[in-house]
Amino acid sequence: MSLSEKEKEQSSFVHDLRQSNDSVLAEETGTRPAGIRRWYEHTLTQVIMLGLVCFMGPGLFDAVNGLGAGGQVDATTSANGNTALYATFAFTAFFAGSINNYLGPRLTLLLGSTGYSLYIGSYLATNIHKNAGWFIIMAGAILGVCAGLLWTAQGSLMLAYPTEQNKGLYISIFWATFNLGGVVGAAVALGQNIHSQTNAVQNGTYIGFLALTVSGVFIPMLMADPKKMYRTDGTKVTAPRYPSWKKEVYSLYVALVTDPAIVLLFPMFFASNYFCKAETFNDYNGALFNIRTRALNNLCYWTSQIVGKYTNHYLIFASWNGWLGYEIGSAMMGLLLDLNYLPRRTRGFLGWGILFVMVFGVHGWAYHYQKGYTRQSVASPDFHKIDFNDKGYAAYIWLYIFFAFLDSMWQTAAYWMMGAMSNDPAKLAIFTGFYKSIQSAGGAGAWRADAVGLPYMNIFASTWALLIAGLVFALPMLYTRVKSTTTVEDEVIARIGEDGSDFAEVVKP
Repeated sequence: MSLSEKEKEQSSFVHDLRQSNDSVLAEETGTRPAGIRRWYEHTLTQVIMLGLVCFMGPGLFDAVNGLGAGGQVDATTSANGNTALYATFAFTAFFAGSINNYLGPRLTLLLGSTGYSLYIGSYLATNIHKNAGWFIIMAGAILGVCAGLLWTAQGSLMLAYPTEQNKGLYISIFWATFNLGGVVGAAVALGQNIHSQTNAVQNGTYIGFLALTVSGVFIPMLMADPKKMYRTDGTKVTAPRYPSWKKEVYSLYVALVTDPAIVLLFPMFFASNYFCKAETFNDYNGALFNIRTRALNNLCYWTSQIVGKYTNHYLIFASWNGWLGYEIGSAMMGLLLDLNYLPRRTRGFLGWGILFVMVFGVHGWAYHYQKGYTRQSVASPDFHKIDFNDKGYAAYIWLYIFFAFLDSMWQTAAYWMMGAMSNDPAKLAIFTGFYKSIQSAGGAGAWRADAVGLPYMNIFASTWALLIAGLVFALPMLYTRVKSTTTVEDEVIARIGEDGSDFAEVVKP
């Protein structure tokens, strides 16, 4: 084919695509139902139910991981299980959209949540049969596939339900509800092990977690059909459709070509799971504290994350103490990012500045403690595991709380930045696929580094460096891509028909 013929074909294709986008971008509006359906089909209700799905699955998974070594003595087996999990997660997340497209988000969420029961069951089995460590690794690999399904469906729904004005609020409410799973799980673990003199949790803790995760599998079937819902401003929620396997791969290319600014967030995505898992859970909580203190720290960590995400919502990005810190951090960041009297770009820069201060403040503080122990000193029989009754414990728990603040603020900011780039669920699904895949690759790298026994200081230094890199690369994206509102040119890169057959690329004028 000659160059002129190619140009004519491309011009015709672009014309057809723009006509298609003119029709799909004219958002359908309607009247929301009355009575109990008005409450049930409210987008906020569905976001809370989505949070409950993750409360029972990923939330309780985080509670187990937050105990350090999954609540056991052997940190290496736990680290290898998490390495397998995040490796398969990183692969699956890129292609989970096609499965979601075929099954629908509710069934995809159901299938995704089943893996968490298997994973927690593997720890129970290993607690009973000491030579069953292989089961944790196998369950981790299966959970990675399930998690890819769950988080792909979750990301598209969570970002499709809110209006531009309340994205920060909805993200914060979801993360707060989800993180309550960590709070409840940590509270159960603390109650079960408060008098324990060993360095591993009791069987009853895993049995309680297993019962909760199994019950959570059925919540997705109680959720409303997103295709029948309207947002709070009366606009219809766009059905989160995904392309076929072949077009899924092509859509990744289209996303990078039509919106290359997303690449600037890749270092931020990678760092998000690298720093908050192995370094915090195994190399700090698991290394320094006895089991009952690890359980208390875990409770504090996840509570703090909720507040962090809410404060970030009204300060820029809006945690009680560990889960306490995570809950507070989540709330803080969410509150901040939805300060509507400030321009959206200003809010983004303000959130970036808070993250910059937190990264240096928290890691500067952590370095003071990191200098005092190594893998060799922790493995010594004479090493004293810190108890919450020990003098000086308060400073250690406050650092753990600020780890939670930073984690929750970072996650909330990443979702907000993606949401600020588009309102279209097809595009957001691709972005969240990038996010979860690259994030999981970072998690796999961190857990593997811990499993092979890299020095604690090496992991700590690499974590600090990756966080700085993530912020540096995100700054030009905020400057060039975040606007007061999302325009038509920013909206759609792929539009899938109800039968999944139509595919359209948007070429910006």
